[in-house]
Amino acid sequence: MVATRTVNLGRNRSLERGVTQALQDRKIYQTILDNGITVIAVENPAADIISARIFVRAGSRWDPPGQSGIANLMSAVLTKGTTQFSSLDIANQVESVGASLGADAAADYFLLSLKTVSADFANILALAAKLLQSPTFPEEEVKLEQRLVLQAIRSQQEQPFTVAFDQLRQSIYQDHAYALSGLGTEETVSRLNRTALQIYHQTYFRPDNIVISLAGRIAPETAISLVEKAFGDWRATPEPLPAVILPSITPQPAQHITCQETQQSILMLGYLAPPVQRWTADSHDLTTDYAVLKLLSTYLGNGLSSRLFVELREKRGLAYEVSAFYPTRLDYSHFVAYMGTAPENTAIALDGLQTEVERLCAAPLPDEELIAAKNKLLGQYALGKQTNSQIAQVLGWYETLGLTVDFDLQFQQDVAAVTPELAQQTACKYFSKPYQSIVGPQAAVDLLAVPAVL
Repeated sequence: MVATRTVNLGRNRSLERGVTQALQDRKIYQTILDNGITVIAVENPAADIISARIFVRAGSRWDPPGQSGIANLMSAVLTKGTTQFSSLDIANQVESVGASLGADAAADYFLLSLKTVSADFANILALAAKLLQSPTFPEEEVKLEQRLVLQAIRSQQEQPFTVAFDQLRQSIYQDHAYALSGLGTEETVSRLNRTALQIYHQTYFRPDNIVISLAGRIAPETAISLVEKAFGDWRATPEPLPAVILPSITPQPAQHITCQETQQSILMLGYLAPPVQRWTADSHDLTTDYAVLKLLSTYLGNGLSSRLFVELREKRGLAYEVSAFYPTRLDYSHFVAYMGTAPENTAIALDGLQTEVERLCAAPLPDEELIAAKNKLLGQYALGKQTNSQIAQVLGWYETLGLTVDFDLQFQQDVAAVTPELAQQTACKYFSKPYQSIVGPQAAVDLLAVPAVL
């Protein structure tokens, strides 16, 4: 049972929660400032380091129509100048104290990350506040980063794995924002400009759309006070955040092939999968499907002992690389099993890959295999929350996705409760017919019985 009680932090409404064993019994302090910023603080005195993650509920999911890639471009130019500091000034402030400060854009959030020794944290946090509130997006910096993004997009078009995954993603998501790479396309990125960045910033970069998560050698009360000092004067505009209306997805599994003269064929099987549902301590509406699919992706494709690696690479020698993944998403997610194989093995490898996925529905997993997968997943999950940066990332990410801190424990409990029957039932629910994405030489893909070659 997670205990809660109110703590007095001045005019902040604050909640202190006892923490699960996964966070080494550290206390989590959570508060909402008067301007709407959610702050999460964890004291960890083990090292003289403080890490912070500043999440904005933006990212490629929020890219406006025709502006795919704008969140990614924003992450490249946000640190290039403010109304007070030039790009060089910013770099000097960060590097002179050995700190790190950087921005990134993911599908479901925009992130500004920083890490410093304790003595320099207040100054770097104040700098981060200026970057978020008053970036100038210098014209020459925007054009430079735009050119670099376009080069990255063109480079990815020569990488078989990326081509196969883009093809798969577009097939699964259709008109949904998740269909496109976070980089955007050559067409959309070429049209972006400083004005578009300013509008995107004005729309989504506001205090009531931000979560700040901190961990390190600092008292939570002090951490929250520093955040309020740096960000407290920032006020949201009276206009509500715009609603993001994304299209529904009608599953239409199909096979898509791109012929490319590569040294290996890339084979992907994809399945439309559920998002991480909203969950609170008071209303547990998270389906166990999420935890089960995380467990099945671990069983199939995580590491040298995974089913796909052992069966398709070690025993049959069909795979150069083989794995599976199921990313956490706010909206529809995808479950993917993939492999790289010698071109002459394309057909038999594709059949072997699909057989291994379908096996999950054909019969319950043996108890010993399921237990091994649980131990692997839960062990890696625990190891992913050891450093200050990892703790700040996990807690801020949960809050940004609309989950609560308590989800950390609930997820582990859901994984531990998975039975062979539940695993089989969930596999049958989602793994009925795959989307297939194949990239390989013409001679290899000609051996596949397909209705058309795209």
